[in-house]
Amino acid sequence: MDLLNTLVDKGLRRELPTREEALAVLATSDDELLDVVAAAGKVRRQWFGRRVKLNYLVNLKSGLCPEDCSYCSQRLGSTAGILKYTWLKPDEASQAAAAGVAGGAKRVCLVASGRGPTDRDVDRVSQTIEAIKEQNDGVEVCACLGLLSAGQADKLRTAGADAYNHNLNTSESTYGEITTTHTYADRVDTVQQAQAAGLSACSGLIAGMGESDEDLVDVVYALRDLDPDSVPVNFLIPFEGTPLAKEWNLTPQRCLRILAMVRFVCPDVEVRIAGGREVHLRSMQPLALHLANSIFLGDYLTSEGQAGKTDLEMIADAGFEVEGTDTVTLPEHRADALAAAGCGSHGEAGGGCGPCGSAEPEAVPAPASAGSSDDETSEARTDLVAVRRRGAGTDLAPNA
Repeated sequence: MDLLNTLVDKGLRRELPTREEALAVLATSDDELLDVVAAAGKVRRQWFGRRVKLNYLVNLKSGLCPEDCSYCSQRLGSTAGILKYTWLKPDEASQAAAAGVAGGAKRVCLVASGRGPTDRDVDRVSQTIEAIKEQNDGVEVCACLGLLSAGQADKLRTAGADAYNHNLNTSESTYGEITTTHTYADRVDTVQQAQAAGLSACSGLIAGMGESDEDLVDVVYALRDLDPDSVPVNFLIPFEGTPLAKEWNLTPQRCLRILAMVRFVCPDVEVRIAGGREVHLRSMQPLALHLANSIFLGDYLTSEGQAGKTDLEMIADAGFEVEGTDTVTLPEHRADALAAAGCGSHGEAGGGCGPCGSAEPEAVPAPASAGSSDDETSEARTDLVAVRRRGAGTDLAPNA
């Protein structure tokens, strides 16, 4: 297939595909799917070998968010029956993080619901970062606290943070249909603040909101321009009690095509399968490892993931290996550029956390691109949407 040969050649040279080529990947048929995965897999192996980076989420503060992000179970007006609690103490958060590290996680992602942190909140999170770093040699920490104010990224880096996550989520042209309490430009500004402070930037998207193929390509190209080190790909989890409870627009095949398109556009960037992989990829998760080089271990912010032990078995059975803390995630040219930008020993790729962008956006009705084989709606699998009842904020052992 000439298209795939061209995309592989470009990916191996870190050359940007055309928009038409990216759209063509999303429009491929199910009969061509394995060819698409194989082609994108060559690009993934060129830059990341067969390594899989494990990341672990710690939800520092759950629910009660004043923002109206339509995809989120923690949003203003949500009636989803999620855990709600205020800030974990630094020792509680560090203890929660230890479970993920013991399970093989190389990076801990500290997430808190809300529009953005106060300076007092940043001080609190800084104490948590310091505690985690003291107790876990070599482990990276990514913070995800919402929109940042001037100077807060610098404080987090001084405390030892390696990265900051803030997702763009969807295309700029449709962002106003998802959220009214902040703007797309606000999100871009926060990512740029993190980069300016020497933090490794992590920013991604949410798929499955009823968006068009053009919207998906728009946001991925915007991310390419923003140049984060990590691009988490979230698949919408339609929580009951949110505006998107009835939005089931993804099939496993559609998810694989999206991941392949992201890999072709961002060949040497850490691509993470984030929220919703168990819900939408289901038994096709091992195939997705040929496209992405990073996943979350265990549970997410407000929903449960598959057992951590199952994650590890899946990686091994698929012929991949867990990346160790002694291995640099990013290809040498990106790692060197990051160090030159001022990150020093901090930072590699990654995060893909939340709070605004972890799994769940108001539908943006639009027709699929011509030629797409995903005209039908996926069957609702509400049995796979399980609210998290263990780990941080509970007395039950975490899933790691």
